[in-house]
Amino acid sequence: MSRICIPIAERRASFARRMSVSVRQGETLGIVGESGSGKSTLAMVLPGCCFFAFRRARIARFAVVTDFIPHDIAAQLAAIERHLGATLQAVHLFGSALDGGLKPRSDIDVLVTVAVRPDEAVRRALMSDLLGASAPPGCGGSMRALEVTVVAHGDVVPWRHPARRELQFGAWLRGDLEAGIVEPPLVDHDLAILLTKARQHGVALVGPPADVLFEPVPARDFVAALRATVAQWEAEPDWCGDACNIVLALARIWYSAATGAIAPKGVAATWVLERLPDAHRPIVAAARAAYLDGEAGAAILSGEPLAEFIGYARRTVESMLSA
Repeated sequence: MSRICIPIAERRASFARRMSVSVRQGETLGIVGESGSGKSTLAMVLPGCCFFAFRRARIARFAVVTDFIPHDIAAQLAAIERHLGATLQAVHLFGSALDGGLKPRSDIDVLVTVAVRPDEAVRRALMSDLLGASAPPGCGGSMRALEVTVVAHGDVVPWRHPARRELQFGAWLRGDLEAGIVEPPLVDHDLAILLTKARQHGVALVGPPADVLFEPVPARDFVAALRATVAQWEAEPDWCGDACNIVLALARIWYSAATGAIAPKGVAATWVLERLPDAHRPIVAAARAAYLDGEAGAAILSGEPLAEFIGYARRTVESMLSA
């Protein structure tokens, strides 16, 4: 191993720092550096490197990086490592941070894999710390909303469906967590979709790449997970207060049902808009605009037009998945 220093320059500001990087043979990894604006950007690719943060905490080992990496991953990774310790096998960053780019209200998606199921005390302590390292969507400041899913490796390898998750942290749980309510471990059909995303577009912050650590999810299980997700939106209480996210989720599921692939929210919404009857286009257009521009919602995302779109999209997707 050799030690080198590389100047890291932020692309949109006159800012540079020098980093120490460990170089190993046989790997190709991207180097990222923190910028004055609080973001990190890809500087170059070297044969094998291990990037270290200013606080001596390892931040990332990248196979491919195509977009900005959130700088506050450091605090989140530190909390995960502190509570899970020697049982920690891997941490993978995936979702908008790497595929499609973070938008104003995007959260940061992290998949954590452990060797041993954490006990209740560890789960509660980790959830409490993540609450302090995450912010509600679109609130601004140095922190973003965070979504963390923890799985035990033996519960997902060999693959089975539905698989068990140990915990999941997200903005929708903030009220419960502040009240001391922590969801127990659950069998979750959505893990079929989540692991597929991580294998396709994830980056290993700790441990091996996702496509090495996890087995491929069979197409039948991926389809079953899409079907189960769509089935949960039956009536207005199911989407009240979260209409934008649900419309975009339906767009992504529709895209996946038709193509077998996974697309970013904005891409999927554009794809669906090209295939919708005129009556339903304003709903998807409003959701896409709210997502891209960072608005919390739009007046059009409510009432009968919204319910009619969700019903139409559900029927269309369910028909495709049953074919």
